[in-house]
Amino acid sequence: MTSTFDTTLANIGVGRSGSAATPTVSTAASQTLGQADFLKLMTAQLQNQDPFSPVDNTQMVAQMAQFSSLSGITDMSTTLKSIAAKLTGTSTADALSYVGKTVLTEGDVAFGRTTGGIAGAVELDGDATDVKVTIQDANGATLKTLNLGQTGQGTTTFDWDGKTDSGQDAGAGPFKVTTTATNNGTAVATRPLVWAPVNSVSMTGGSPVLNLAGLGPVAISAVRQVG
Repeated sequence: MTSTFDTTLANIGVGRSGSAATPTVSTAASQTLGQADFLKLMTAQLQNQDPFSPVDNTQMVAQMAQFSSLSGITDMSTTLKSIAAKLTGTSTADALSYVGKTVLTEGDVAFGRTTGGIAGAVELDGDATDVKVTIQDANGATLKTLNLGQTGQGTTTFDWDGKTDSGQDAGAGPFKVTTTATNNGTAVATRPLVWAPVNSVSMTGGSPVLNLAGLGPVAISAVRQVG
């Protein structure tokens, strides 16, 4: 005869069959026990216990401790979600303060400074014996090649005065920046970093995003430095 305990198990997707009472989990039902399911199991256990051999007090205390731990984790999860929501609000306020400033971030397009030329940096994944920065115009013509020489792993800066290899004024851009590096003939991965003004801030998926001139939307986490 099916007991209340069996019914409770069935309601949460768990069945038992055979004399050994081996539990089987329904593939169609959820295999995760929630807080309400835990309470149902405890209640069914108390209602169907053998009156001549009731549940041991030690076992009951242990089960209550498990329930308390589950409840605490649930409350902690709720609290962390609340904190995360507040942090997102703070990030939005911080993002607005970037408007009108220039930031250093990964990118290959840069506009000239009012004094001429551009500044930037190169990120290297390893030590290099030869590092080059190539600056081109909007049509892809090479204006200047900067030789930074031997550089260690990490970030190294560069500054271009705005003069081409032939000594001409390159104008205000936009300029395309590419970087290459080798270590005794072996290629080393690099990333160009450029300075770009922050025009505005937008929200994408609840997170603030900076809109940079020439580069488009960039996450705040991608900003290396603020000018």
